[in-house]
Amino acid sequence: MTTTPNISQQLAPAAHTTADRLGDVLLSAQGLVKHLGGKRVVDGIGLTVRGGEVLGLLGPNGAGKTTTLRLCYGYLRPDEGSIAIAGHDLQREPDAARRALGVCTQDDTFDNDFTVRQNLVQAGRYYRPRPSDLDEKIEALLDQFGLMPYADQSPETLSGGYRRRLMIARAVVHSPRVVFLDEPTTGLDPQARVAVWELVRSLRARGMAVVLTTHYMDEAARLSDRLQVLQHGKVRAHGPARSVLGDVVGEHVVVMSSDEPGTQAALRWIAEQLPGKARPAQVLADWHVPLDAAGLSRFVAAFAELRYEVRPPTLDDLFLALAGEVDPR
Repeated sequence: MTTTPNISQQLAPAAHTTADRLGDVLLSAQGLVKHLGGKRVVDGIGLTVRGGEVLGLLGPNGAGKTTTLRLCYGYLRPDEGSIAIAGHDLQREPDAARRALGVCTQDDTFDNDFTVRQNLVQAGRYYRPRPSDLDEKIEALLDQFGLMPYADQSPETLSGGYRRRLMIARAVVHSPRVVFLDEPTTGLDPQARVAVWELVRSLRARGMAVVLTTHYMDEAARLSDRLQVLQHGKVRAHGPARSVLGDVVGEHVVVMSSDEPGTQAALRWIAEQLPGKARPAQVLADWHVPLDAAGLSRFVAAFAELRYEVRPPTLDDLFLALAGEVDPR
């Protein structure tokens, strides 16, 4: 048996870890319900995010992430529940609420007939009241986001990484209080991803409340102060990454090779002795089995001669665990 470093070494904490470092609640969504196509795709979800905080919204495809985001920034109207942006009710005060939020969608939605700078100008002019000193703010964003060399070019000439920078810049040109980032680094190379990460950190440092969705687990761990995991339209777990992993996955993961003699016997033993507590997942030639401390103790005693590895859980294990859960509806 071999072991790997504990989870505190695997997941570096985000910059803000205690409530006293954070600002007021800027996003408050309570009891959200939405039906689409006759199906209840959002079922009582709530979100709360403070200024200077990044909330990572995670879940497998179909969990309800995108619909929840669209409810929160007003693209869809909830069947039940309430949403407040910077203290403004999205239904009763839609103009004030939308003025306080910014959205960076997964898809690029530029007007390629305008230059990079002109895209920011048009976005800024959309809001009422119009942002003060708009021209100065645009120049500052072009500089901060590394877009100044391309300011007079069409967005279609930009690389993928710089297009994402422009999307984020456009989302914050009016100085919103809450920013939604939907898969902001999908398809980017590692260098471009890191550049976007730095921009996200800068938004948090400016006191904005940031809601981030991503399928890159290292990204979620690095950027998020808290995670909220959705599954089947409900909140499955929420809190710091360590507590979420403990709630959904367990404290340990046992990794066994399919080629190792005794692995199949161990899997049968787990199914019989730990039913419902451990959901083995096969990843290529290995089996990954999440176990709590008591389950690991029993496993070690039962298979003293078996070769295996014990490691802490990761957010990838979280997705594997969620994939194995049956929709109760």
